[in-house]
Parts: sequence; C-alpha cells; structure tokens
Amino acid sequence: MTTKVTKTAKVTARTAAKPKAAKQPEPKKSSIPAEVQKLHKLILKSLDDDKAEDIVSIDLTGKSSVADYLVIASGRSSRQVAAMAEHLVERVSATVGRKLKAEGKAVGDWVLIDTGDIVVHLFRPDVRGFYNLEKMWGATIPEPAAA
Repeated sequence: MTTKVTKTAKVTARTAAKPKAAKQPEPKKSSIPAEVQKLHKLILKSLDDDKAEDIVSIDLTGKSSVADYLVIASGRSSRQVAAMAEHLVERVSATVGRKLKAEGKAVGDWVLIDTGDIVVHLFRPDVRGFYNLEKMWGATIPEPAAA
C-alpha cells in the first residue's frame, strides 16, 4: 500500500518544522542630528586625551530643550581643569567654526562651556561632589577611582 503525499502537505510539514523567526524591532532612530553626535564624540575624545576623570554624558533628549547632551567631567586640580577647558574650546571652535568661551576658567574650580547643542561642565572633584549635577539629571554617579 502506497501513501500519496500531496504538495500542500509537504509545504505544511516543512513550515511546521521550522520555528518562525521573531521580528526584530527596528533600531530607534536617534532624534539627535549627526553633526551633534560627531561633536559629542569629539568632546568625549578631547576630555579622554586630557586625562579627565569620571566622564559622564547625559542624553537630554526629551528632558530639556536647552541642549542635546550634558557632559560632566573632573580634573585633579584647578590647573588641569583650566587646561582641559582651553583645549576643548580650541578643538570645538575649530570644528563648529565659531568662537566659544569657557566661563570660570580663571579660577578652575568649575568651568562651563556651552557649544549650543552640548553643555560641558568641568570640575575639581570636591566642587563636583558639592553641586552633584548628575543627581539632578537622574544619571548614575561614577564611583571614585581606587587609590
């Protein structure tokens, strides 16, 4: 006795044997323009090159219309904070094509640089701990490096 298998049965058997792949969600499109993301990378690289400590970048999308990112970092001394600020202003000014200023560079405890799309705060560690900007924006605060 021979059993005849129809074409429909074969297709159904093959389809049933293979689990259907779950649809992968499409990656979210960033609402932050590519130029701003490029500037953000430049800022983080500049701070890293200048040995900034505890660099935190906070995405402000949906939280504030003031800027797209808030970058916070520490320097070991007032002199290092001022030097990091000076280097950052030079690098970013060359990229964006306009002159930027660093507020507070003369003292070097807390320096603010507003690039328009990204706001950068550079602190000495004790001043950073006092103002605790990360907590205000709901970011995780990095643990101090072990000595």
